[in-house]
Amino acid sequence: MPFGNTHNKLKMNYSSEQEYPDLSKHNNHMAKVLTPEMYASLRDKETPSGFTLDDVIQTGVDNPGHPFIMTVGCVAGDEETYEVFKELMDPVIEDRHGGYKPSDKHKTDLNSDNLQGGDDLDPNYVLSSRVRTGRSIRGFCLPPHCSRGERRAIENLSIESLDSLDGDLNGKYYALKNMTDEEQQQLIDDHFLFDKPVSPLLLASGMARDWPDGRGIWHNDNKTFLVWVNEEDHLRVISMQKGGNMREVFTRFCTGLTKIESLFKDRGHEFMWNEHLGYVLTCPSNLGTGLRAGVHVKLPNVSKHEKFGEILKKLRLQKRGTGGVDTAAVGGAGANGRRRRQPAGGHGEAPGGRRQHRRPDA
Repeated sequence: MPFGNTHNKLKMNYSSEQEYPDLSKHNNHMAKVLTPEMYASLRDKETPSGFTLDDVIQTGVDNPGHPFIMTVGCVAGDEETYEVFKELMDPVIEDRHGGYKPSDKHKTDLNSDNLQGGDDLDPNYVLSSRVRTGRSIRGFCLPPHCSRGERRAIENLSIESLDSLDGDLNGKYYALKNMTDEEQQQLIDDHFLFDKPVSPLLLASGMARDWPDGRGIWHNDNKTFLVWVNEEDHLRVISMQKGGNMREVFTRFCTGLTKIESLFKDRGHEFMWNEHLGYVLTCPSNLGTGLRAGVHVKLPNVSKHEKFGEILKKLRLQKRGTGGVDTAAVGGAGANGRRRRQPAGGHGEAPGGRRQHRRPDA
């Protein structure tokens, strides 16, 4: 593969001490867990597709930390990464997800009837509501490690499956490489378009290779349900709408996601899932349901208060600007409130706003 240390057997000519990365100035979950002894025991291992320990940790080595959020510092290149390198991944997951142990089993509930409340968020303050998750297709390498052929096969399979959605989920796919200027501008205006990665965390993970080949956006005619193809994950499924009716957003999310999974199974492909990790995704921060629920809120007064940060901490919320995690939140419509739900994550997405060079947790 054309990045990192994959298949680089020459590194075995050097001792583990000579190859061990300098993590002395690092502040990410990988750097907290990885020791010279662990590196020595894992550095010669690889997954069936050839993903190595150095590939797993490269983004955390190249990026010591983040000014706002403690990043994970490692990624998976395929489903087997979490098993082959479990000595590293298990404690990272446990640390990142608040004590989720290797023996724990994940419960995913996509029955929207079980949601309590969510239909009474004040539209005077909540500008938009959004729920998203990711899904990985079993049998393919994940975006940090997949080949061009794999990525194109995922795109074709996604187009075929999504084209079968009907009713209020009927929609259209837009390939990034074939997009007209008019289509691109419309997707920008709709806050749907994702940019070519510029974040060093994404670039170090190998996710931007061959851009924009094999990438695209599908959305329904009502522009309330969309799917990103081959961005950070194989699929990123998003339900969103203006206003504060999170119940409607979540119901559409559950319905659409269940239909998409069924359509993929009809074509002989299932999503990566197991009892312990739940749904398997590229970044360990997104395991489990992979679900993130957020609202774009207007807080013109409280955001100026000297105890605003303390209030957010108690509510387990994160302050972000409209441009994502790398921008500071300000008073008025530029303040983002996002409750972190299981599994908690730190991706810099701004619900209802264009996602600009946003930073995943990798």
